[in-house]
Amino acid sequence: MSTDRNTLNLPLLVAARICTTSVFMVYPACLSFLLAEWDMTATEAGLVQGGFTISMALSLLVTSYLCDRFGARRVFAAASLASALAGLMAAAWARDFNSGLIMISLIGLTQGGTYTPAIMLASANAAPQRRNATVGWVLAGMSAGYVISIVLSNLMISLGDYRLAFLSVAILSVLGALLSWFSTRHAKDIDATAEAAANSMQPDQRRTSRLLILGYIGHTWELLGMWAWVPAFLAVALMGNTGMSAVELGIWTALALHMSGFFASFLSGIAADRFGARRVLIAFALLGMVCSASVGWAISLPPVLLVLLVAIYGFAAIGDSAVLSSAMADAVPPGHLGKALGLRSVLGIGAGAVAPVSFGLVLDIFPGPSGWGLGFLTLAAGGALAALCACALPIAKKIPAGRNNPVTQS
Repeated sequence: MSTDRNTLNLPLLVAARICTTSVFMVYPACLSFLLAEWDMTATEAGLVQGGFTISMALSLLVTSYLCDRFGARRVFAAASLASALAGLMAAAWARDFNSGLIMISLIGLTQGGTYTPAIMLASANAAPQRRNATVGWVLAGMSAGYVISIVLSNLMISLGDYRLAFLSVAILSVLGALLSWFSTRHAKDIDATAEAAANSMQPDQRRTSRLLILGYIGHTWELLGMWAWVPAFLAVALMGNTGMSAVELGIWTALALHMSGFFASFLSGIAADRFGARRVLIAFALLGMVCSASVGWAISLPPVLLVLLVAIYGFAAIGDSAVLSSAMADAVPPGHLGKALGLRSVLGIGAGAVAPVSFGLVLDIFPGPSGWGLGFLTLAAGGALAALCACALPIAKKIPAGRNNPVTQS
């Protein structure tokens, strides 16, 4: 893509998201080892992940306000740099439950700051007929970063220990900070103050945005819960039965959980541009709900079938993320987008922060295979909520959005 003035460099932005989000999954990737290294219960492990998620939710709210006030481009560059520093600090100081809770929460605080401005910049610089696909590619870059995070972390654990894993992904995040600046330095930014004065929210826009926010709450409950616990679930299911090494386990986990998500992110965006967001949201939410309700009971499946099921689960759980984001950008006038994304984030990610903790509590109460089945079953409620909200979206009804056609127009 051209790097002319007022142009986003999409390939570089995708590369930036890959590197910056490489620290995102380092804690879940190392969790099966950290339980012993940090002498944690399953509930404490869930609390660390919950601290990450709550911090991310708070940063998303603050970042949305800052984007409306100072522009998404400046906030994105600053947050990417802060994320790199947080990764380096975690590598140096996370050594037990207490320090880990602080450092992992700090990573979440800075990671959240990179998400909203990336979505806003992608949306503002994309052609209307390609907005879903453009946002999808940005989120696909994030999924690729999660793959690298898991594979690289497990490789470093096999060569040294979790400290080396934390350091390796932190170095990648430094590269991500540089790429973040280069990819967006000529991007068109939203003049949120002027747009807010020119465009007010209409009743049908408010209803659509509320449904999308409620659907996002269900989506993040399911997604963040499964992201936190699937790596440990696969470690229990595969390492004992197959004799896999940590590196092999990391590769299979990354491929099953996040490489499938990489394809889901941009394919769902392309599908939404062609068939309409409502249909795509319903399909992914229903598939995710079925996977959540079934995967935990499949712990004794042959390894190939279990990995395939987890791959389908990863595809379904992340697939509606890009469409939910681009749908919000279509339904809400630009001057109100930062506030809407901020409200969505603090409610959705905040609810998602509870999911790993509740999952851990179930595991503590019901140890053994049944605990995994019941734990994942708690996540199915999120998929059900997302499906109901998607079904309630208006069908092919033109909503006077701020910039382009409405979310539901096919």
